[in-house]
Amino acid sequence: MTDLQTATISEEDRALKAKHRSMWASGDYPALASDLIWTLGPRLVDALDVRAGERVLDVAAGTGNAAIPAALRGAEVIASDLTPELFGAGHRLAEAAGAELTWVPADAEALPFADGEFDVTMSSIGVMFAPHHERSSAELLRVTRPGGRIGVLSWTPQGFIGRMFAAMKPFNAPLPPGAQPAPLWGDEEHVRELFGDRVTDVVAHRDVVRIDRFASGEEFRAYFASHYGPTIAVYNRNADDSAQTAALDAALAAVGDDALDADGVMAWEFLVVTATVR
Repeated sequence: MTDLQTATISEEDRALKAKHRSMWASGDYPALASDLIWTLGPRLVDALDVRAGERVLDVAAGTGNAAIPAALRGAEVIASDLTPELFGAGHRLAEAAGAELTWVPADAEALPFADGEFDVTMSSIGVMFAPHHERSSAELLRVTRPGGRIGVLSWTPQGFIGRMFAAMKPFNAPLPPGAQPAPLWGDEEHVRELFGDRVTDVVAHRDVVRIDRFASGEEFRAYFASHYGPTIAVYNRNADDSAQTAALDAALAAVGDDALDADGVMAWEFLVVTATVR
C-alpha cells in the first residue's frame, strides 16, 4: 500500500470517527442509558466475575453502566469512549454511586493502551458500534493479558434493537467500505470468528432486558427520535423529504407496536460472550 493510500484511508477513518462521535453526542444518550439499559452493565460484570484489585478496561463505556459496577467491586477501572461528551454524566453517576474510576477518550479500533495491560477487558453494547469489527476485536484482545478475561454484551440481529436497525436501513446511508453492521456482534458465530484461536473457555448466552416504559410503538418512536444518536442521524438524513420522514415514522412505530406484549412490556434480546485470552 502506498503512503498516499494510507493517508487517504486515515483521512476517511478520521472523518468517519468524527461523524460517529457527533452522532453519539446528539440527543440524550445518558438519559436513555439510565432510563432503559442501566442493568445491562452489572450483568456483564457478573458474567466476567470482576474482582477487587483487578485492572479493568471498559471499551466504548458510554456513561459507565459496566465500568461503575466494576469499580464498586474494588477493581481499578478505566472507562474509555470515542465520545467524551458522555463523560460528564458518567462522572456524576459514579460520584452518586460512590465509585472511583478513570475516564479516557479512546477509539475502540486504536486503543491508547499497552499490550496485555488489563486483567479484564469488556464492553456493554459499546464496541459493537465500532465500524470495523476485526480491528476492534483485535484491540480488545491485544490489551488483555494472557490468562485475562474478555467479555462483550451486544444486541442480537433478530432481537428488538436489531429489528429497529433493520427498519432504519432503507432510510440510512450505505455502510462505508469495510464497515460491518453493529448487530453482527450479537451473532455468536461472528464473535467466535472475530476472536478465533486467541481465546479459550468461550461461554455465550442470550438473555433479554424487559422494558416497560412505552405504552405504544409511537411513544417508543418519539423517544428514540429525540434521545438516540443513530435514530436522530437517520431522521436528519431524511429531514428534507416529508414522505420519507413519514415512512420512517411508520416503520419505527410498527417495530415498537410489534414488540409490545399484552402487558405493555418489550423484551430486548442481547448476547453475552466471555472468554479467556491465550
